[in-house]
Amino acid sequence: MADGKLLASIPRTATEVVQIQANEYKGKKYLDMRIYYTTDNGASWLPTKKGVTFAPEKLEELKAAIEAAILELCEAK
Repeated sequence: MADGKLLASIPRTATEVVQIQANEYKGKKYLDMRIYYTTDNGASWLPTKKGVTFAPEKLEELKAAIEAAILELCEAK
């Protein structure tokens, strides 16, 4: 796990999770969403290169996209 504050850990498969963290790098804050994997039954998680970061000023846009996805995928039947 990185040095940031872990906000959520969402299981993806038996050996992968998506970790969402609030981080800071060179004095700048950002949100990091990254896939982590394990090879030893979850005893330790290692980051992959698969991830994305968002600056704080982009979080409202991300929130709107997630809300639209919920409407599209979860509530429309």
